[in-house]
Amino acid sequence: MKKIILSIPFLFLFISVHADWLSFRGSNGNGSSDFKIPDTISLNGVKSWSTDLPGRGLSSPVVVDDSIFLTASSGSSQKVLHILAFNSENGRLRWERKFKATGRTVCHNKTSVAASTLASDGQVLIAQFSSNDVFCLDLSGNLKWVRGLAFDHPNIANGLGMSSSPVIAAGTAIIQAENDADSFSFGLDLGLGTTKWKKERPRGANWTSPITLGSQGRELVALQSKQGLTALEPETGQKLWSFDDGASTIPSSSWTEQGILLIPSNGMTALKLDTNMEDFKQIWADNKLKPGTGSPCSRDGKLYVINSANVLTCASVKNGEIKWRLRLQGPISGSPILTEKKLVVFSESGLGQVVKLDTEEPKVIQTIDLEDTILCTPAMTKDALVVRSDQKLWKLSH
Repeated sequence: MKKIILSIPFLFLFISVHADWLSFRGSNGNGSSDFKIPDTISLNGVKSWSTDLPGRGLSSPVVVDDSIFLTASSGSSQKVLHILAFNSENGRLRWERKFKATGRTVCHNKTSVAASTLASDGQVLIAQFSSNDVFCLDLSGNLKWVRGLAFDHPNIANGLGMSSSPVIAAGTAIIQAENDADSFSFGLDLGLGTTKWKKERPRGANWTSPITLGSQGRELVALQSKQGLTALEPETGQKLWSFDDGASTIPSSSWTEQGILLIPSNGMTALKLDTNMEDFKQIWADNKLKPGTGSPCSRDGKLYVINSANVLTCASVKNGEIKWRLRLQGPISGSPILTEKKLVVFSESGLGQVVKLDTEEPKVIQTIDLEDTILCTPAMTKDALVVRSDQKLWKLSH
């Protein structure tokens, strides 16, 4: 699938050529989609199903055409790495590939070696694991290349585990591997797996994911760290600019249709980029919009963020003005996802909450209890939700 990016004066538009969910927080990386969340979702829906998963995992599903792809890790030390493909219509396993981790698999008991979400360009899959093993497969499961980054950089690891998800831009797989010791980001050639560029990054454990920024057919990659955010040319790694006022190391930034970049910094900070994305100005910051562990999402000029007290806040992307607040049931680890009229998020206990947005007083219109620990961000197909736990993968329809 290709992403077409059009620019109208002071307006940035993202248009998906066909209905896929290609990476962490969707094909545009901001948690928003034109897919329709059903008015009522059910474990017994006409297109609902569930299937068991091997081992553990916090990675989100990705969707390409009629397949759902996912990662997992198994074994006593999670050294067996799984990449799986399922039929979206019935949940049947299409293929599974297993690999042995070459790097460290030590992680906190709440997380997993399979915490990073796959990325796809509609032709291949990029899988990154906490062991710093990176795999490229085609959609049929054929291995194209593999990189064990720990061979050259054995110190890019930490005792809590790593969870940054890759992105694909300009024929390049962007990999963040940032820690207290060695700390790097890599641009790997999508076809060959060779290193196009390597950037030394601020030392410090970092669980954020890179995001892509698009305007007038140009695409940049933004890397977030405790020091702030840096914009790079994805093909060369050339630095264009940086925001140096600090940022979170857990929730990631979000790019909006208005050409405004939302950074979890000093609560939430908004940067307005010029049309060629080579400069920016800060337009507002508000410490009342600080997210918990989930990343912000945005759509139609509105920002949605869930704080550590499980309060969902809606604010204006343009000026940060708070529109309303709604308390949800938590605790919540994953990020929310968003359509035109609804927002969905899952609590750690497996309670899915659907919030109706197009009313004067937004409210939770449905809950669905999967009765399992869910720490990931859900995904969407054109007519259903897809979510995983350590043990299962669900598709939930009307």
